[in-house]
Amino acid sequence: MRDRKSGYGFCPNDEGCPVEFTLDVIGGKWKGVLLYHIMDGPKRFNEFRRICPSITQRMLTLQLRELEEDGIVHREVYKQVPPKVEYSLTEFGRTLIPIITAMRDWGEAYKKMGVPSSVSTADEKD
Repeated sequence: MRDRKSGYGFCPNDEGCPVEFTLDVIGGKWKGVLLYHIMDGPKRFNEFRRICPSITQRMLTLQLRELEEDGIVHREVYKQVPPKVEYSLTEFGRTLIPIITAMRDWGEAYKKMGVPSSVSTADEKD
């Protein structure tokens, strides 16, 4: 496992907050999105680039590497020219499917509420 960052907040026991551990694995701007798309089946690196065009190659590599180090994603390298690499969920990674699905459902419901995605500057002036 990676060396974890601490600092999400106080937890009453010495073991740390389980939500903090979960957010460390799937938190951030891209990991949840990558996991959502990989739930349907293996994806190649450039498929992720097409799905998430605003992610940089460096960030995509970093996020996938961290998910691999955490045992969530399996990286399969095929010995061929040109090289082919596929990413898929591990058995342990599949345990996140209900969480990612719940996040998708919550996001769809929130979007239907018509809540603005950001506060306008006019509201901030009041």
